[in-house]
Amino acid sequence: MALVTTAEVCDAHSQLIGSGDLRVLEPVFQIYGRRQVFSGQIVTLKVFEDNVLVRGFLEEKGNGRVLVVDGGGSKRCAILGGNPVVQAQNNGWAGIVVNGCIRDVDEINGCDIGVRALASHPMKANKKGIGEKQVPITIAGTRICDGEWLYADTDGILISRTELSV
Repeated sequence: MALVTTAEVCDAHSQLIGSGDLRVLEPVFQIYGRRQVFSGQIVTLKVFEDNVLVRGFLEEKGNGRVLVVDGGGSKRCAILGGNPVVQAQNNGWAGIVVNGCIRDVDEINGCDIGVRALASHPMKANKKGIGEKQVPITIAGTRICDGEWLYADTDGILISRTELSV
């Protein structure tokens, strides 16, 4: 989606918004990381105050994908920190969206990757390895399925059933 903004995509694809094939996430996420504009095919993960599965995914090759984590909206601990984000950057992930908190913000802001999260929190998450991989999730008022496409910039985040060409 180089040089095409989410606003332009919305303007050009109003019929897809009307049909639900293109959805806009509610504006609840803070922007972190050096890459403010990113896009890619979605990998979904559902966890609650546990980051074992998050770390596991980010240790794999990203191939330009975006990890979207439903952390239940918890603001009691961080489920993503600096070390996994560095790994994600080095493994070729385009971005990470967390419906929850992150920590190590200065380290994350130094990484060439896009990160969105509700807030930052200094406490680390549990390490039980409980969660669900590649399942439909609902965050920021929007249902998101594994394999859909995410487009993010400073105006917002879009979810599309298919890869968009503008």
